[in-house]
Amino acid sequence: MNSNKEIDLTNQTVLVTGAGGFIGSHLTEALVAKGCKVRALVKYNARNDWGHLESLPREIQSQLEILSGDITDPFFVRKAVAGCHTVFHLAALIGIPYSYIAPQHYVQVNVQGTLNVLEACRWESVEKMVHTSTSETYGTARYTPIDEAHPLQGQSPYSASKIGADKMAESYHLSFDLPVSTIRPFNTFGPRQSARAIIPTIISQALSYPKTGEPIRLGSLSPVRDFTFVKDTAQGFIRMAECKASVGEVINIGSGQAQTIGDTLKLILEIIGQPDLPIVTEEQRIRPEKSEVGLLLANTEKARELLNWEPRYTFREGLALTVEAIEQSLGQYKTGIYNV
Repeated sequence: MNSNKEIDLTNQTVLVTGAGGFIGSHLTEALVAKGCKVRALVKYNARNDWGHLESLPREIQSQLEILSGDITDPFFVRKAVAGCHTVFHLAALIGIPYSYIAPQHYVQVNVQGTLNVLEACRWESVEKMVHTSTSETYGTARYTPIDEAHPLQGQSPYSASKIGADKMAESYHLSFDLPVSTIRPFNTFGPRQSARAIIPTIISQALSYPKTGEPIRLGSLSPVRDFTFVKDTAQGFIRMAECKASVGEVINIGSGQAQTIGDTLKLILEIIGQPDLPIVTEEQRIRPEKSEVGLLLANTEKARELLNWEPRYTFREGLALTVEAIEQSLGQYKTGIYNV
C-alpha cells in the first residue's frame, strides 16, 4: 500500500480500553511487540486485578501504563485519553444472555461509555480512534456473505446497544470530523476467552469429562458462525489504526468461511481425540427464538482491499492452539455451571 496512506504507530502512545479482556489483552500484547507505548485501561476493582493482562509475561507488563477505572465516568475517560496518539476502544459488556437480564447496564456501558470515549477523543484531538463493533449488529443474515451495507438488526439488547454505539461513532465522524474507524469482528476465538463463548465452553467441558463424567451441555447446534482466531483479529485492529483510508469506514473482520456449532463441536472433539463424548441440550442455554442469530458469514473484501488484511490461521490451527491453552488453564473454568 502507498506509504502516504499509512500511520506509523511505532513509539506512539496508544490507549486500549478493555485491555484486560479477551481481545484487548491480545491487542495490547501485539501493540507492545510493534513498539508502541501502551496505556492499558482495565475496569477498576478492589483486588487490583488486571484481568487477562495478568497472564502476560512480566517483560510485557513492565512496558505497560495500566490505568484502573470505568468508561462510564467521563472525567476518568478524558484523563485516560489525554496525550494519546491513537485510541482503541474495546471496553464493553459483551455477553448476550446477560443482556437479557441487565439491558440498562448494557446501554450505560456500551452506548454512554462509547460516547464518553468519542467526546474525549474529540477534545483531545487524537490522530485516530478505532471503535469496536460486532457481527451481532447484523442479526440473522438477510443475504450472505454479509457486507458492511447489510441492514442492522437489534435481535438482543446487547446487539441493540452496540448498534447505538456504532451510530454514535458514525455521528461523531460526520458531525465533528472525528477520525474514527469502526471495526466489526465476526466470532473471535482463542486463548483467554471465557466460557460465555461457545468454543471454550465446548473445549473446557470436553477436557473435564475424564474427571467429571458429565456430558457436554450446550444450546442449539444449528446456528452458523464465521470464526476468526484472536491473533488475526488483533492484527485487524492494528491495520485499522494504520490505514488512513479507513477513517469514517465500517470494516468487517472475519474468515469468510462458516460452520455450524454442531460441526465445530465435532472438529473440537476430533482434535481432543474424544469423538464420542455424550452431548446434552439444555433449555437454559438456548436463546429466545426471535433473538437467536441463525447465520453469520462475513464478506471480507473491504478488509482485504483497504487494509491489506486477511487471516493467517486456519480454523483448525486456531482450535488446536485454543485447546492447548485451555488444557493449561482448565482449573479456571467452572464447567459445572452455565456461564451467562
